[in-house]
Amino acid sequence: MSQTDMFKLDGKVVMIPGGSGGIGSALAAGVCEAGARVSVIDRDGDGLERTCSRIREVGSEPLAVAADLTNKDDADRAVAETVDHFGRLDVIINAVGGGAGKVLFEAQDYPIPEWDWIMELNVRATVLPTQAAVKAMIELGNGGRVINISSVRANLGINAGYSAYVAAKGAISSLTRQWATEWAKHGITVNAIAPTFVDTPQVAMLLEDPDFKASIVSRIPIGRVGEPSDLIGPVLLFASDASSFVTGQILGIDGGLTATQ
Repeated sequence: MSQTDMFKLDGKVVMIPGGSGGIGSALAAGVCEAGARVSVIDRDGDGLERTCSRIREVGSEPLAVAADLTNKDDADRAVAETVDHFGRLDVIINAVGGGAGKVLFEAQDYPIPEWDWIMELNVRATVLPTQAAVKAMIELGNGGRVINISSVRANLGINAGYSAYVAAKGAISSLTRQWATEWAKHGITVNAIAPTFVDTPQVAMLLEDPDFKASIVSRIPIGRVGEPSDLIGPVLLFASDASSFVTGQILGIDGGLTATQ
């Protein structure tokens, strides 16, 4: 295998929970361009169709599975349908999450229903499909890759009402290290990317505030917020054979933000 071939995903099957979101959709198209076949999982039927159309434009035929990934039965079914359809499962990219810009409260007043929602959306919806996917990977015996999406907010606070979100993303980073430790014996690596603000519909409300956006950009040495396309290369690294000796790592995708904090 040549050095460049190590980054290819030819013949690999990639499952993307949350694949209809701004980040998930970009990653789905990116891994397909690298040669993978993709299963896109989401409860947003319209979003699923938009992502599948995008994948077809790059010459691949995806599997779309409508599922609520906070529900164990749905998560188990999504994995089973993926394996039944493709005959294998090599990579899971957990693109479910976010929600922070919709529920901002001061820490001392953070309401429990909103706290629980953020935890379900970011932690439970990562844990359930990953458990099911890894069980399938172990049974299939081909090893595998787990890729999580954490955030710079797992390590950096922000004075904007983010208590639940930073707690959830901190959990994702910790689970990445724990899972990497437990699943290495099965040939499964577990890594995460930790972006700063990425320009998607989820954070549009925050980025529309010029003062808030300026305060964020001023702390990023590269001088802009992220784009979904900025995440594709790092995810391809973690999904491919190029990172076969890398596990338990959280890679900052932040334009240099954490280098300055």
